[in-house]
Amino acid sequence: MKRILYILSFLLCLSVFAQNQAQFDKANALYNDGKYAEAIDNYMAILETGKHSSDLYFNLANAHYKLNNIAPSIYYYEKALLLNPNDADIENNIAFAKNMTIDAIDVVPDAGFSKLLNTTTNKMTFDNWSKLAVALVFVFVMLFLVYYFAYSTLKKRLAFIGSISALILMFITLAFAFHKYNLDKIDNPAIIFAQESKVRSNPNSRSEESFRLHEGTKVQVVEAYNDWNKIKLSDGKTGWIISKDLKLLKDF
Repeated sequence: MKRILYILSFLLCLSVFAQNQAQFDKANALYNDGKYAEAIDNYMAILETGKHSSDLYFNLANAHYKLNNIAPSIYYYEKALLLNPNDADIENNIAFAKNMTIDAIDVVPDAGFSKLLNTTTNKMTFDNWSKLAVALVFVFVMLFLVYYFAYSTLKKRLAFIGSISALILMFITLAFAFHKYNLDKIDNPAIIFAQESKVRSNPNSRSEESFRLHEGTKVQVVEAYNDWNKIKLSDGKTGWIISKDLKLLKDF
């Protein structure tokens, strides 16, 4: 009985995949014909099945960009970049889309060792750092076995040096993995979707207005309270914004 259920589940997954691929091809064809709104409907239909991919988000963002939909285009480009970090095409298109935004916010860059550490850490995802660490453990074990069983002094020496090097690299890689995990834990980006949103000093509509933001601006959500989110900008400014005015990027 279980085997039959597994087979049925597998066939169902294949069917859904085939349908999604057909709809993705249809959406791409509509995009190429300049029917951007219809392409968006088809891309969104795929998302509603639970399918997520960098290509899907990227193409969806492109369609919104063609229609001058500022917030959705930036939002889906950012979603694509989360799944495919350091992709040059996505980064270039985000830059073009951000040219449509109103808010000009300075970026306070990291300096010195902190900049080097964060830049290196963000070269790979947490999963990839972890996989690299596991691979180095395997290399260490293999080289240690070579050292243990080798008769040649030269082979023993080379295997010992190699195993110690692999072990050191494994600890360094683990350190990067945990640092990446911590960076991802505090990273909670969102995109402003309201055409104009008032940012206030406290989480209520009667508090003082600190500044205003406009659609397409990227913020960091650092705290939530009822229907309000405390945000932080890249220049260090903070304030409270009504939750419905923004959309979190990490919702999958």
